Amino acid sequence: MTIAAQTEAVEYLKNHPLLRTGDLDEARHRVGQKFCDHRLDIAQRHQDLAVRHNHVAGRHSSINYLHYGADVTIDPGMLDSFYLLQIPLSGQASVRHRGSDIVANEGTATLLNPDRDTTMQWGADCRKLLLQIDRGYLETVARQIIRAELPGPIRFASRVDLYSEGGQRLRQMVCACVQAAEAGVLFQGALSGSDLRVEEDLARALLTRLPSNISHIIERADHGSLPPGIRAAVEYIHANLSNPIQLSDIAAHVDLNIRTLQNGFRRAFGESPMRVLRNARLDAAHYHLMAQSDTPDVTTAAFSNGFSHLGRFARDYKARFGHSPSHTARQQGCG
Repeated sequence: MTIAAQTEAVEYLKNHPLLRTGDLDEARHRVGQKFCDHRLDIAQRHQDLAVRHNHVAGRHSSINYLHYGADVTIDPGMLDSFYLLQIPLSGQASVRHRGSDIVANEGTATLLNPDRDTTMQWGADCRKLLLQIDRGYLETVARQIIRAELPGPIRFASRVDLYSEGGQRLRQMVCACVQAAEAGVLFQGALSGSDLRVEEDLARALLTRLPSNISHIIERADHGSLPPGIRAAVEYIHANLSNPIQLSDIAAHVDLNIRTLQNGFRRAFGESPMRVLRNARLDAAHYHLMAQSDTPDVTTAAFSNGFSHLGRFARDYKARFGHSPSHTARQQGCG
């Protein structure tokens, strides 16, 4: 049975009640304690609140069931310290985030980024499951996946299609966590190894199954076990993307002769060390153009990531991503 078919009869996490109130100030304060300070107002003054907030938490994440029972407007501003996946169970909400207006319903979830403003309007019949994940923890898991430092903040696409493969998988995972919590085997106070494993699985699913500005880096990350010398060479490459390093510099840093280094890279990646360096620079430039912090600047993205020839940068960028860097800048500059 789907979530949509169950929601008329089911209140999720009902064995873990956190808040039952009709008082606006209490709702604002108590919900804010688990998330962040925010403005909360009843949109229709003749309506009465009937807030039901259920909650379980691990070390780095929490899962929440939330229903206000009235038309409300919510303005948390920036979340700052966490990401928030909101999965509607019934009704709908209007969400404005990253400059986009999204109608959230049983087929459309929203994923809120911590460094972008959000405003929302929830209908009286809107009920949601909310997956909250700490920003620092998600970044740690991302670094483990890509085996390198992040080029900057992770930003997800705000709209999540719950009928897509990734959206379906995330919803299934969150609902499985809810069922495990209700059965008393997950997030029951003293954290267990299985709790921590579930949290990592949720973070990895967000990073690998939903589109973000580092999806292209994750897709190309090596997931196998690299020999120590090759791993050290990759780390050196990522630490020196903006510096004019040569093949001899990489080999000297990891104390390998050039031929051994080249053979190791071809076995691990099917490419030479300098091609891996070039692609890492292109990925970093692509990230900067996708970051949507002010109007992206192609020249800055190129020069700050080790490219000194704009024509060659544009050619290589198009070969890797299928379109020009200026096209990416135009697409992102309005968001």
